[in-house]
Amino acid sequence: MNRVRCLVLNAALGPLDYKVPEGMEVGPGHVVECPLGPRTIIGIVWESERLPGTEVPAEKLRPLRSILPVPPLSAPLRRLIEWTADYYVASLSSVARMALSSGGALKGPATITEYRLTGGMPERMTPQRHAAMEALEGEQATIRELAGIAGVSEGVLRGLVNQGVLEPVEVDCDRPFDEARPDFAQVDLSESQKIAADTLSEAVRQKKFAPYLLDGVTGSGKTETYFEPVAEALRMGRQVLVLLPEIALTENFLHRFEERFGVTPVLWHSSLKSTQRRRAWRNVANGDAQVVVGARSALFLPFRNLGFIVVDEAHETSFKQEDGVRYNARDVAVMRAHFEGIPVVLASATPALESLQMAESGVYAKLDLPSRFGGAELPDIDTIDLTEEKPPHGMWLAQRLIDGIAERLERKEQSLLFLNRRGYAPLTLCRNCGFRFQCPNCSAWLVEHRFTRRLACHHCGHETPSPAACPECGEPDCLVACGPGVERIADEVAERLPDARVFVATSDTLNSPGRAAEFIAQVEAGAIDVIVGTQLVTKGFHFPELTLVGVVDADLGLEGGDLRAGERTYQQVAQVAGRAGRGSKPGEVLIQTRHPEASVIAALAAGDRDAFYEAETEMRREAGAPPFGRWASIIISSEDEAEAREAARRIGDARPDVPDLMILGPAPAPMALLRGRYRYRLLMNARRSVQLQDVIRRWLSSIDHPSGVRVGVDVDPYSFV
Repeated sequence: MNRVRCLVLNAALGPLDYKVPEGMEVGPGHVVECPLGPRTIIGIVWESERLPGTEVPAEKLRPLRSILPVPPLSAPLRRLIEWTADYYVASLSSVARMALSSGGALKGPATITEYRLTGGMPERMTPQRHAAMEALEGEQATIRELAGIAGVSEGVLRGLVNQGVLEPVEVDCDRPFDEARPDFAQVDLSESQKIAADTLSEAVRQKKFAPYLLDGVTGSGKTETYFEPVAEALRMGRQVLVLLPEIALTENFLHRFEERFGVTPVLWHSSLKSTQRRRAWRNVANGDAQVVVGARSALFLPFRNLGFIVVDEAHETSFKQEDGVRYNARDVAVMRAHFEGIPVVLASATPALESLQMAESGVYAKLDLPSRFGGAELPDIDTIDLTEEKPPHGMWLAQRLIDGIAERLERKEQSLLFLNRRGYAPLTLCRNCGFRFQCPNCSAWLVEHRFTRRLACHHCGHETPSPAACPECGEPDCLVACGPGVERIADEVAERLPDARVFVATSDTLNSPGRAAEFIAQVEAGAIDVIVGTQLVTKGFHFPELTLVGVVDADLGLEGGDLRAGERTYQQVAQVAGRAGRGSKPGEVLIQTRHPEASVIAALAAGDRDAFYEAETEMRREAGAPPFGRWASIIISSEDEAEAREAARRIGDARPDVPDLMILGPAPAPMALLRGRYRYRLLMNARRSVQLQDVIRRWLSSIDHPSGVRVGVDVDPYSFV
C-alpha cells in the first residue's frame, strides 16, 4: 500500500490521504504524524472503504512524516469509535480524540526525575522545611508535585535538594504496575453469589459477547460477586475494565480490590496528573495494565487484550456525558463488549428501566442477588408527612427524625441525612428590596456556601464573596437565605443536637481520592456521628454502624419536567436507604415528604420495587418514551441571543415530515443562559422503527449557521435543562 487514508483529529478537515514513504510499514490503526501546510498534525490510519473521502491524485499526495511509537488502535476499538459517532450523531474525529486522550503517551518511552527524602538534615532548619520534611515522609514525586503535597513553595524544596535532604531518582515514566494476584484471598460467597459468579466466570472463559444484568439488593455483595470473573480473566492473562460513576467511590473500591487481589488497580479519571495518565495509557496499550478502574472515558482506552467489562452502579446518570460527545457509558460499554467479543455485566440495586426491559426481552441475561450478604436485613422504611409532622419554625427536620438521631447517639451508632442540594441555601435575597443573586453567565440563582463564604453557580462555576450588604439597595444585614442545602441541615443538627459530630459529605468536601479516604477512615473509626450528604453518599459506601437514614426532602427530585424524575427519585432514595443496617444491627429509614400518596414514595415506603417499575413501564409505554420509543434533542446556542433564536427558528422551519416522528420546539431551554451562551432546544419523540440518526443528519446538513452558533445533538437525553 503506497497511500493511506487518515482520520485526523480535526472534524472540520475530514479524512485526508497521504503517501507512504518507502520503507515505512503502516496499516489501519497506526497513529501517525501528517503534514498539513507548514504544520504537523496527528492522524489515525483508517480503512479507506470505511471512511469515504475525496480521492486525490497520487502525484499530489504528501508523505507521512512518522509513525508514533504506540501500538495501533485495534479493529474493535475503531469499530466502537465508528458506532459511537454514528449513534450519537457526532464527528468521528471528536470520538477518536477520546481514544488518544494522553498527548504525552504518544511521544514514546521516557524517564522523569523524581525526588525523595534521604534521611539527612539541613544545615539550617526553618518552620517551612520542618513541615515539608514531615509531610514528605514516604513520598516520591516531581518537585512541583511534592510542593503541592507539602503545601510549600518549590523554592523551599529546591533548597532541600541543594542541602542533600532530597535526592533525585530517575524513573521510567512507563514502568509496569504491580501484578494483581487472582488467588490472593479466599472468598466466602453465599449460594446466590456463587451461582452468579460461576455464570460470569464461565462467560469469561467462553470469550464470547454476553451481556448480563446483575440485579442485587443493596448490601448483597455485588462487588465480591463480579470480582470472581475478574480473577478468572486475570488467570487467562486478559485485561479487565471496571467503570465507576464517581471518583469519590474509588477509594472504598480500591480498598476492597486490594484486599481481594493484593494490589490496587490502575486508575483512570480526570484528576490524574499528566504523568499518571501517560503511564496508565501506555500500560493499557501494551497489555501490562491488568485491571483498570475508571470513569466513563476509560471506555475508549486502547486495551490490547480486553477480556471482561463491569459497569458498577449502572443506573447512575453520571455515566451520561452532557457535553462534547453526549454518550451514555452504560450503553457504549455494552457495544465495546460486542465488538471485542467478551462478556459485560451491568451491576445495580436499582437498574435503569431500559436495562430491565432488555433483560425481560432476553437480550441481557439476568442474575439476581435477592438478599443481603451475611444475614443482614433490609432496613425498615417509614414516611414522615411534613404537612402533619411539621418541623419547628425555621427548621427543616421533623421531631421524629431528630429523636431517631438522638437515639443513635446514645447507642454510639451513626446516622445519615440525605439532601441532594449542595451549599447552605439555593437562593439568597434581600428582605428590603427583593433583590435576588443571579449568575451573570447562567439562568440560575447563586447558591450560598457558608463554609467558603461565597456565592457560587453550580452550572458554570462563577463565584463571588458573600456581601455584607445588598448590592442593589445598599442595606446592610438584610440578606436572607431561602431554602435548605446540606450545610444548613448540618447547622440545624448541630443546634438541636450539640453533642453530635457532624460531617458534610459533598463533591465540595470529597473532591479527591485522598479526602474520600480520610472521610471513610473517620466514619469507620467512629469519629463521625451524623453524615449530611448529597447523592455522593447514596452508593458504594459500607458503614456497619450506620443504622438510621433520613431523607430530608424526597419530593425534590419530582419537581420540574424531567420525564425520568420518578425513576431517578426511586433510585436515589432506594440507594441511600440501602446505606442503613448493612452490618449486624437493624436499620431504619425515615422519608420526609409532603406527598406520601405519590406512587414513587408509596412504593419506597412499601419496599415494593416491582410495583413501581410496572407502573413506570406502563407510563413510558403510553408516552412512547424509552425503552418503547426514542428521544433526541437538538441544542442551539450562541453568545448572541438574537443569533441563537434565529438559528433555532431556521432549524425549526426546516423540520422534516416523517411518519411516527414528533418534533417539539424550538423553545428557550429551561436553562436558557448557560456559561454565557443563550440556548434553544428542539425535542424529538420517535417510534423505534424510525431511523432517527439518519433523519437528524439529513435535516441538519441542509442548514448553514453563522460561526458563533453551535448546534449539538443529544440522543437518549437524560438532562432536559
